[in-house]
Amino acid sequence: MPLVFLGTHQPRLDDKGRLILPAKFRERLASGLVVTRGQERCLYVFPMEEFMRVADDLKAAPVTSKAVRDYLRVFLSGASDEIPDKQGRVTIPATLREYAGLSRECTVIGAGSRLELWDTAAWETYLAGTEQAFADQAEEVIPGLL
Repeated sequence: MPLVFLGTHQPRLDDKGRLILPAKFRERLASGLVVTRGQERCLYVFPMEEFMRVADDLKAAPVTSKAVRDYLRVFLSGASDEIPDKQGRVTIPATLREYAGLSRECTVIGAGSRLELWDTAAWETYLAGTEQAFADQAEEVIPGLL
């Protein structure tokens, strides 16, 4: 079972709004997952235990800050807990499919502690706009990482 999610996969949404999870991630997500809105109009897919850790961290955020309240409302109000079926399919709620602009062609990327679910065309546009900047990065973006 992977400790971190890696790689790029291209599953399809079926007519019922279900996505077949990439086989290499199914065991880690079999006991439950949470799908919610992510940045850049993708969806975040967390294993249930990781989402609970994130939710615990969110409890420490100062609700006196309007930005924090806004973030929590959008992040949590769209969250949907799901359990994959025996074929490894999960239903992506219509509101989340609409938020991410998902069509039939999807891209699932490993993003460490979570997966990200993108419409394939949106992912390709995003990657085309950021890949060169990544390759050209001369300064340390995350201190002490590399």
